[in-house]
Amino acid sequence: MSSELAKSQISSTIVDSIENLKGTHHGFRRAHARGFVYEAVFTPNGAAAPFTTAPHLQSAPVRATVRFSHTDANPHAFDSDRSVRGFATKFHLADGTNTDLVMVNVQRFVAATPEEFEEFIKAAKADTDAHDPSVPHIKSFVGAHPTVGPALVAAKTIAIPASYGTTQYWAIHAFLWRDASGVVRPIRYSWVPEAGIVDAEDSASWTPHHLTEELRDRLPISFVLRVTFGEPGDPTHDSTVAWPDDRRSVDVGRIEIIGEAPDQEYWQAQVFDPTSLATGIELSDDPVLAARSTIYAVSYDRRSHQR
Repeated sequence: MSSELAKSQISSTIVDSIENLKGTHHGFRRAHARGFVYEAVFTPNGAAAPFTTAPHLQSAPVRATVRFSHTDANPHAFDSDRSVRGFATKFHLADGTNTDLVMVNVQRFVAATPEEFEEFIKAAKADTDAHDPSVPHIKSFVGAHPTVGPALVAAKTIAIPASYGTTQYWAIHAFLWRDASGVVRPIRYSWVPEAGIVDAEDSASWTPHHLTEELRDRLPISFVLRVTFGEPGDPTHDSTVAWPDDRRSVDVGRIEIIGEAPDQEYWQAQVFDPTSLATGIELSDDPVLAARSTIYAVSYDRRSHQR
């Protein structure tokens, strides 16, 4: 079996498993079903230029489109839920192409490979079907894959942000930057809110779409793009493992999110693909990152055909 066929099959199986766990909501993404889209401008500060030839990280500002989202597959999930939030960015380059950056407000993923992710979803489904609060299948999964424990704890205990604009987001995966001389360096991204990190004190009285409504009144908001450089031995293939806190970080630019995008229906139909990369940025050896484009394609095909 070819590697591309195998990737397609595991991607379809993963989407099947998500649908079995979360249900199907016609026309919506299989995850991050509900979101809202905004216009933005990203202004690089030049600090990235010695390390990557990526055009949007040099000196000239670029337009961007941002989607904030609730990660649940249910488009009717309440914003008061304790859930991971998403921040996806599509940078619009001068040559007419795009490059994407997809982040969530946790640092780690729950599986090191696509096969492990499928195993995790099936374990969650088994515990859900059994109505067992002790989650024995998830515990068994963690026992077999102990590096996922911190990610699951973080997702379960994550604070509810006071605003989409007051939480930090991470790209989870490592990427590779290539400079003009061909030197390659592993990096990881995060968006750091300029308003500071502020959690909700009480979300009990929130409306279902509170975070979108709150952001409408708060705009404009801004984030700094922070890049952390890996050192020899830091894993680039395993998104369940965070790099040590003492790694060198550099702020390479600032995004200002200005207002709501006028064509929400158009943008809600688009894919924000973390493997859609500009020259000067390359995929790491993370197998989950490599699989995401195919997984998104399967999801897109199903929702675009109203499945």
